[in-house]
Amino acid sequence: MFGLIGHLASLEHAQAVAQELGYPEYADQGLDFWCSAPPQIVDTIIVTSITGQKIEGRYVESCFLPEMLASRRIKAATRKVLNAMAHAQKHGINITALGGFSSIIFENFKLEQFSQVRNIKLDFERFTTGNTHTAYIICKQVEEASKQLGINLSNATVAICGATGDIGSAVTRWLDARTDVKELLLIARDQGRLKELQDELGRGKIMGLTEALPLADVVVWVASMPKGVEIDATTLKQPCLLIDGGYPKNLATKIQHPGVYVLNGGIVEHSLDIDWKIMKIVNMDVPARQLFACFAESMLLEFEKLYTNFSWGRNQITVDKMEQIGRVSVKHGFRPLLV
Repeated sequence: MFGLIGHLASLEHAQAVAQELGYPEYADQGLDFWCSAPPQIVDTIIVTSITGQKIEGRYVESCFLPEMLASRRIKAATRKVLNAMAHAQKHGINITALGGFSSIIFENFKLEQFSQVRNIKLDFERFTTGNTHTAYIICKQVEEASKQLGINLSNATVAICGATGDIGSAVTRWLDARTDVKELLLIARDQGRLKELQDELGRGKIMGLTEALPLADVVVWVASMPKGVEIDATTLKQPCLLIDGGYPKNLATKIQHPGVYVLNGGIVEHSLDIDWKIMKIVNMDVPARQLFACFAESMLLEFEKLYTNFSWGRNQITVDKMEQIGRVSVKHGFRPLLV
């Protein structure tokens, strides 16, 4: 059985959908209440591969909300992730994906040092961040969507915002090794890590966001938007492909300009007709036919009976592992969401 640990986009979003999730008593509650709310299994999912193989899974709502980090409630945020993991393991789930902020919290706050959650000793082999599949899908979106827009990568400049993160560094390595992209612009807060990545690649220009964006034919956004930062769409190239790999997806509402195409990054399409309420709740455009690539990774590992933490630790994603999960993704009927 596979599992998915997720969370809602905001307190307002959580209050709005509490009724739908079967918890009407949560609908009028503030952040303090959500900080103490326990994880819940709120969806059962059946997935049938195009090979005919059928698997079953559970969606675990962690009750984490991004406002917990914004208000520096770090203990509450870390407790949410650990409790959700323990809840998944207690219910016999073989491989569980940490979706959205769950994996970021796990890695940034080094939660592997807290393996004991009450009476449960966490078996980290049973969890994956899903970042390898997400990075693979974003790379395929770059390759295929740019072609649709008439952007030739061999003449193109690609900017990666968040280049030193787990997904950003993997995307950068793939674009360097598996495409003929002309120029890579590396953008991140940590200049030391950027220099290490540049040295590893033997190429790539380290630049600030405002100077890089007007030069880019393709922008891969896999970083959180710094407070107060606005993108002036009039300064972007036309055509420009902007792939929003964050959660929640919000660049499409902020950037609306002729010739600038915003694509929801890290989303897969399929023809498997999955009947689940959670993709409706997170406002996926076609809930029965689309899902987050990180969630799909746990499904793929369940299909292949690969019960291992396939994606784990910062900057451990190799191009070979991306190719491996990519082959399995195609085999079971997943493909990147395109323009």
